[in-house]
Amino acid sequence: MNPLVIAIPVLVLAAGFMVFAASRRREGASAATGFVSRETLKRDRKARKEVDQGSAGPDGREVEGAARLARKGGELVPVVEAAPPAPFVAPDPEEIGVYRRQFLNRSIIGGFILGLSGFGAAVIAFLWPRPRGGFGSKISVGQVSDIQKAITTGNGFAYYPEGRMWITAFPSSALEKARQVYSAPELAGMEAGVVALYQKCTHLGCRVPACLTSQWFECGCHGSQFNSAGEKKGGPAPRGLDRFAMSVTSGSLTVDTGAIIQGPPIGTNTTGQEAEGPHCVSGSGGH
Repeated sequence: MNPLVIAIPVLVLAAGFMVFAASRRREGASAATGFVSRETLKRDRKARKEVDQGSAGPDGREVEGAARLARKGGELVPVVEAAPPAPFVAPDPEEIGVYRRQFLNRSIIGGFILGLSGFGAAVIAFLWPRPRGGFGSKISVGQVSDIQKAITTGNGFAYYPEGRMWITAFPSSALEKARQVYSAPELAGMEAGVVALYQKCTHLGCRVPACLTSQWFECGCHGSQFNSAGEKKGGPAPRGLDRFAMSVTSGSLTVDTGAIIQGPPIGTNTTGQEAEGPHCVSGSGGH
């Protein structure tokens, strides 16, 4: 037998049973509560409306709440009228916050102020007097006798880093020729037996080291060569080594590193010193 033939009648019977049960529940509920006619509901709505319009007394909920309080032994709490609203006061724009445009404007102005402050500080620092001492000022090197000892200890050369200078011995036999070439500030030290030379090469400004074997100054950058008095002997340098103004007071040598005197021209050779040994740098030779 086809299963559908049995299933369909069963479903129909089940649906009919559910409809019957639902109708019985509604009947039971109606019998318990009763039916209210349409006219009665209309009269109730009309009565409530009249009560709302004609009386300002408490409504049903308030009465019911009061009854519950009375049963519990309490009393009705009087209704307190609400306080009137506070008058409106416009807020301060500064308290609201900074608008984006205001923020950008203030940032730009702040940047300008910061930049001008830095520029002003740099100008003041540039114009402010520099403390005395060091390169660019007058340096008290010491007693000439002590300097000559330092030259001997350095195998003919004494270097003073605070003045960026070499000090070498100048022979008294060369003073006659030196007086025809050099100025009085240079001769003041030469007559005491020393000469102060600026360490920079007059070609391109490299620091010129001393060559202990040749007893010359020989630049490792481009091969310029100078004798111990700073007079040019070879290489591309346009003149001899620049030197500083010197003064001797009570046997003490003072070198003014703020007064650089241009080196002697090519061909100057007051000491007649030639290379005393192998060169440290290969120069062009000659003048």
